[in-house]
Amino acid sequence: MGQLLTAGDGPVARCRLCGRPAAGPCARCQAPVCGDCCVLTDGGATTFAVCHACEGRGGATLAPGWRGTLAWLALLVVGLAALAAALALLR
Repeated sequence: MGQLLTAGDGPVARCRLCGRPAAGPCARCQAPVCGDCCVLTDGGATTFAVCHACEGRGGATLAPGWRGTLAWLALLVVGLAALAAALALLR
């Protein structure tokens, strides 16, 4: 029993960019991609495959993520300040 067992001839996922059989999904958009249509990126302890379309759109920087986090924190601070002002007026 040292071999893999086939489960049938089901449909083969095709690469979104070139149409060849896909090796797996893109780490960002989850579209199936082949080995030639993706770039391997270092994600810490794991290597991720990112399609050329997602690579072209960027994503090599963390700036959008930090801007979203800082905007969320600013909204939280403004909400707490408004709550403190409302409580001060009620005193």
